[in-house]
Amino acid sequence: MKPMNSRILSQLINLTTQAGEIIMDHRDNSTNYSIKADNTPLTLADKASHELIVSKLQKLTPNIPILSEESSHIPFSTRKSWNEYWLIDPLDGTRDFIDGSPDFCISIALIRGHYPSFGLIYSPFNKVHYYRLENSPSLKLVNKTTFEILTTKPKRWEKIVVGRYSTNNKGLKEHLKHKTNFETFKHGSALKFCLIAEGIYHYYPKFGRCSEWDTAAGVCILEGAGGKVIDLNNNTLKYNSTKDIISPAFRAIA
Repeated sequence: MKPMNSRILSQLINLTTQAGEIIMDHRDNSTNYSIKADNTPLTLADKASHELIVSKLQKLTPNIPILSEESSHIPFSTRKSWNEYWLIDPLDGTRDFIDGSPDFCISIALIRGHYPSFGLIYSPFNKVHYYRLENSPSLKLVNKTTFEILTTKPKRWEKIVVGRYSTNNKGLKEHLKHKTNFETFKHGSALKFCLIAEGIYHYYPKFGRCSEWDTAAGVCILEGAGGKVIDLNNNTLKYNSTKDIISPAFRAIA
């Protein structure tokens, strides 16, 4: 596919808005869920959002493969030949969704050459889109108004955001022992990348299990706002380069 154009972007914004409405319609039934093989929950909202997004993307860009959290069974022998593909989490933050938290989102990235060239994250609860086109600044869309977002550096106190269910992670605890002059905040889902991108927080360390669809769109958006995401060896993350689709431990930095 050629660089993302305004027509496709507009349709993706409309698509995620529709999927978000479906997710919100399922909030009263969020405790009706099953447990997948990887021990993560699956709700009716996950399924419905996945089905809508995949069906629409197949019509919108029929020649681009799609990898969604709910279709992750596609073998690496097939995926490794992909130079370009959609990487989707139709409902990121399912545990937050089940628990009644507003910290859930829809995450869509276009991966080219093992790296996200486009990222879009939508918060159905807040009705806010964050996105970034290739080689462009990151933008926030609220009430039909779009504006550029930028990270901020800590002046004295560093605001660190961590996963709502990550506070007991041993790696995270050890990492924070070496930090000074900071306070921590808990949030769920890939929205943490967006909150750093718009200058609310400064740092997000991740040491627990995390899949590639959890990070790709957020990486793209944060970089377009002046931040970066690197692994513990100071390397950028790579996508679809291994069999297991697991992101390494990383640091998202304003």
